[in-house]
Amino acid sequence: MKVPYVKAINDALKEEMRRDGKIVVYGEDVAEFGGIFGETRGLLEEFGPKRVRNTPIAETAIVSSAVGAAITGLRPCVELMYADFTMVAFTEIFHLVGKWRYMHGPEYKLPLVIRCASGASNGAGSEHSNVVESLFMHAPGLTIITPSCAYDAKGLLKSAIRSDNPVLFCEPKQLYQAKQEIADDVYGSDYTIPIGVADVKRPGRDVTLVAIGLMVPRALEAAEKLSAEGIEVEVIDPRTLAPLDTDTIYQSIRKTHRAAIVEESGKTAGIGAELIARFQEEQYDELDGPVVRIAALDVPMPYNIPMEKYAIPDVERICASIRAMMK
Repeated sequence: MKVPYVKAINDALKEEMRRDGKIVVYGEDVAEFGGIFGETRGLLEEFGPKRVRNTPIAETAIVSSAVGAAITGLRPCVELMYADFTMVAFTEIFHLVGKWRYMHGPEYKLPLVIRCASGASNGAGSEHSNVVESLFMHAPGLTIITPSCAYDAKGLLKSAIRSDNPVLFCEPKQLYQAKQEIADDVYGSDYTIPIGVADVKRPGRDVTLVAIGLMVPRALEAAEKLSAEGIEVEVIDPRTLAPLDTDTIYQSIRKTHRAAIVEESGKTAGIGAELIARFQEEQYDELDGPVVRIAALDVPMPYNIPMEKYAIPDVERICASIRAMMK
């Protein structure tokens, strides 16, 4: 069956809410409207207003109340609609959520998932197009997940909801309608994907390309084009950015001896900057040349759609960067 990414999110929520009556979902327009992208459609009808409810446009209150719900026995999965709005609740997420178990002790669980739609899409403008994962990678104690396909989205969201640690779950907006072929028996099973385990999406011998979120399908398309030119790219999807599975990435680097990172967020102080620092510190002797960053331009995301597309790495930009590495 072909499963849209947004359906995988919706099905994961429904299956987990059927499994555990302590799971509650609330946020902006998640009830009657079913979420701005349809990701919570049908939840109110099945689970009722005590477990699925709308909130005011008050991200600080959503996150703070979710902490209270989590420490008193519920398992909240809240939605902040756009990833940009996490910055309204930055203090609550960074200080209150991320540090909770450090400050109170590991026996004090905080089973809380914060979902948000991430990145640019259809000219949403600079205040509805941000990619925030790198900002929150500075928050110790916060798990950060960015799935790139329907199979991963469902399995990782189920794992996030079952986790006793707080999770920031970022869903690339441009992937919501992307469909993935998944066997019926696999998709219908109660599968989960372990948090903190990367996935080799495509094996290769020449270059290790770490692709994040929206960039994964673009990296795979680029890898197919480059293969026709005799360049075999190994595409690795971290899936979880915190904790980060460096073992899988380093195993690939020790094979290819070249590395690049492609991300939708900006180049300066982005995810790629952190990965390059780690590669230089821990895999320097394995690298035959500089690690390459392929990232969005350091500009507010344009409202103009052609300019928006230009600001974000596309398949040709990825191909050009890899070709330059191989010269």
